[in-house]
Amino acid sequence: MLSPAELRDRYDRVRAEVGPGVTVVAATKYVALADFALLVEAGIEVVGENRVQDLEAKHAVYGDAFRWHFIGRLQSNKVKVVNRICELVHSLDSHSAAQRLEVPALAQVNLAGEESKGGIAPAEVADYLRYGIRGLATMPPAAADPEASRAWFRRLRELAREHDLGELSMGTTQDYRVAAEEGATHVRVGSVLFGETRP
Repeated sequence: MLSPAELRDRYDRVRAEVGPGVTVVAATKYVALADFALLVEAGIEVVGENRVQDLEAKHAVYGDAFRWHFIGRLQSNKVKVVNRICELVHSLDSHSAAQRLEVPALAQVNLAGEESKGGIAPAEVADYLRYGIRGLATMPPAAADPEASRAWFRRLRELAREHDLGELSMGTTQDYRVAAEEGATHVRVGSVLFGETRP
């Protein structure tokens, strides 16, 4: 794991690149609980967890140190934990979970229709407005060139505008700069912060 100073440097650089209007969510799926003290020292403010059991375990030790987001597939039987811990869910894609959710959420949209990914179809967004969603999220098809994601991010921005939604969670380590240029309000980054080599 990096030193707190190295981690802070990376975190500050990402924040500078995306600008003050974008929330940098540190994706901590692969960060062990034993390393979370380094995140505190580095000044990281928002963490995003993919698995409810990890969210609960890490929150039990570092509850007040961060703002907690949920960025993984949300099963309806796990919503109670998320309601207790999180300030935002980035990945809502089922009516059963939406009906139980008490915290703000973004609907995850599968723009490319990839069978391997979760998310609702663009045409389903209107059905989720009844739950008071604050915005939309997406994960574009994997590509070596960050520019390949631009069209997908632009489409999500247009879809959000069609439904008068203001928040967009899009962009990961590979393409967060492009996402910010296309209007992201949240980017979810992991290896750019925690990777062994400097990006």
